[in-house]
Amino acid sequence: MEPLKGKRLLMIAHGHPDFNKGGAEIAAYRLYKELRDQGSDAYFLARTQLAPHGGAAFSHRADGREILFHTNMDDGFIFSNVKTRHLWKDFAELLSIVKPDIVHLHHYFLLGVEIFQVIKNVLPNCRVILTLHEYLAICHQHGQMLKTNGKLCYKANARDCNRCFPDFEPGDFLLREHYIKQQFAHVDHFVSPSKFLKQRYVDWGLANEQVHVIENGQLPLDQAPEKRPQNVIKLGYFGQLNPVKGIDVLLKAIGLLEPSVRSKLHLEIHGANFDQQTSDFQRKIKKLIKPIKRHVTFVGSYEPHELTRIMSTMHWAVVPSTWWENSPMVIQEAQANHLPLIVSDIGGMVEKVEHEVNGLTFRVGSPVALAEALTRVIEEPELSEQVRLNIKPPLTIREALAEHLPLYFSA
Repeated sequence: MEPLKGKRLLMIAHGHPDFNKGGAEIAAYRLYKELRDQGSDAYFLARTQLAPHGGAAFSHRADGREILFHTNMDDGFIFSNVKTRHLWKDFAELLSIVKPDIVHLHHYFLLGVEIFQVIKNVLPNCRVILTLHEYLAICHQHGQMLKTNGKLCYKANARDCNRCFPDFEPGDFLLREHYIKQQFAHVDHFVSPSKFLKQRYVDWGLANEQVHVIENGQLPLDQAPEKRPQNVIKLGYFGQLNPVKGIDVLLKAIGLLEPSVRSKLHLEIHGANFDQQTSDFQRKIKKLIKPIKRHVTFVGSYEPHELTRIMSTMHWAVVPSTWWENSPMVIQEAQANHLPLIVSDIGGMVEKVEHEVNGLTFRVGSPVALAEALTRVIEEPELSEQVRLNIKPPLTIREALAEHLPLYFSA
C-alpha cells in the first residue's frame, strides 16, 4: 500500500550518498528509496559542492526526482548562508513547483539553517520534520560536545563555550542559541535516532513531546556464509578515520597486550578519509601501527553492499569513539549481521550495546580498559557466541518508515 496516501514528500539531505557516504546522507536516501519502492510520491534533494551546470542552482539525477542543490554555507557559527543567500529565491521557486505536503530534512548543515523558514514562507501548511544526527545546534565544536582540550562536555553554557572558543564572547553564544532556536521554531517534529541525543536536546530547550526517537532503518541483508578463521580472533574497525573515532585508542590497546595474547589477534581497519586528516594525525596513527603492524591490516574504504561479506569473516567489531556518538551506523550494521560489538561506554553506543549481554563496553578513551576487553575475547572464546545469541536485529528501513508516518500526518 502506498504509505503517503496521495501526499507528496520532499526528503532533504546535506549530501548525496553517491558523493558523501556519511550516516545521515545514507539514512535519508534509504528512507526516500523505501518510499519510492512502495509507490509514494517522493523527491530527494541533496546539497552538493559539485560545480553546477551552467551556473544553475539545481541539477537533476536519475528519473528527475533526485535533485542536487548547488549551494554552500558561509557562516559556520550560526549555519547561515551569506554569499549564496540569493539561491533561497531559487529554492523557493523549486518548492512552488514541487509543492510538497511534507518536507523531511536530515540536516541543515551546509544548506543553511534558514531553510526551515523559507519552507514555511512558501508553503505555510507543509509539515516540516528534522532528524537530528548530532549536537551541532548545541555545540560549536563540530557538534561533538567535546571541549577543545579533548574532554567530554556534559552540558553547554555560554561561558564554557567561550573558554573553548575565546574569539567569541559569551554573548555571541547566547545569540547563536537564540538564532538557531528561532529557526527551529518552524519545525513541526524532530526525530532523534537515540534516547541519549533526544535528552541532550530536551535539556537544551526543545519540547519533550516534540522530539520522537526513531532509529535509522537498515536494509535487509543477504546472509553470507561465515568464514571466521579458527586460529586467530579477528577484529573489525569500520567507518571514518578521524581523531574522535578512537582508532588511536584501539591501536594503543593492541600495543598494550601481552605478546602471547596479541599473537592470537588480528585487526582489519575498514576506514575512509584517512588521507583527508591533518598530517599530525596521520603521522600519529602510522607511528602507532608500526610496532604492531604484523597484527593490523589497513584495508581502506568499502561499499555498503560489501559489508555482509566482510563482517562474516569477523569475530568482533570495535567502536572506540571518544565523543558522544548518537547512533553509529556500524552498530546497527554489525547487529544486523549478528556480529558482537565492543564499544565505548557513553552516548548512544552504550544505549545499544549492553555489557556482557549483546556485547562488551569499556571506559571511553582508555586503552587500558579496551586492552582488558580484548584480552577477555581472546582468553574467553565462548564469550563471542554467548553475546551473539542475545543480539536483536535492528529496525528495518520499512519499519522505520512506518514509525515516521504518524509524524508526516500529525498536526
